[in-house]
Amino acid sequence: MKSVYAPVLLATLIAIGCSGAALRTKVPPVTNAVSPARGVVAAGRIAPGDIVSLKAAGIRQVVDLTPDDETPDFDEATAVRANGLGYANLPLRGAADLTRGNVVAFDALLRASPKPVLVHCASGNRVGAMAALRAAWVEGRPADEAIEIGKRWGLKGLEGEVRRRIEASSAYGRD
Repeated sequence: MKSVYAPVLLATLIAIGCSGAALRTKVPPVTNAVSPARGVVAAGRIAPGDIVSLKAAGIRQVVDLTPDDETPDFDEATAVRANGLGYANLPLRGAADLTRGNVVAFDALLRASPKPVLVHCASGNRVGAMAALRAAWVEGRPADEAIEIGKRWGLKGLEGEVRRRIEASSAYGRD
């Protein structure tokens, strides 16, 4: 008598392999690009020549966390839209802009963006800071877990400030 387990096991492994491949987000060759979550690429600054790579990677939306004056010679919004991609801007200059209101706006942009979405700043640090604060303030994650999430998204130099804000909000119930 033949075993039914081998075909069932084979079908299960094929299904898992196929679904795993479908869940991966292709990471375009841009500065500090990583895929920290399904359907999301976090990165540093993009340049005019990167937009073709974004499109080739399947990116459908760009969320720019930089003020326009950081790249005065590059109209990113126009270039991205001209290539058929969506564009949104939440300009953050640094630590002073790591507010609860901006984190809520960041969360709304991520939720509303068609996937895959590329979220970027100059290096990825502001992206990671916002991801960490989102994990803590929106998702209710503990400080250490939120910081680790932020690091996966690009958090580096703003780590101390992000930790201070998370701990302050935990101690006083607000930021």
